[in-house]
Amino acid sequence: MAKPSKKGPTKTVDIFCAGCSTLLFKYRKGGKGALIKSFKDRISQDYTLEPCICPKCHKAFARETLIRGLPAYKFIGGKVWFK
Repeated sequence: MAKPSKKGPTKTVDIFCAGCSTLLFKYRKGGKGALIKSFKDRISQDYTLEPCICPKCHKAFARETLIRGLPAYKFIGGKVWFK
């Protein structure tokens, strides 16, 4: 499979914890679909202290993985929302 574009999308979304509504990331998302994964190189601002752990409620919201050879976070269903 092909790697995602180096240039990346220009639309930025805010990703929040579903449990406590804390801002986790500002992310350059492409497409109109659901938020399933986020590539680490597309995160423009990271507000977490530990990877994949919410800084306020200390619950895991994702898993670190490799997708198409690039490091990414794979979100756990229902743990995050974005706008």
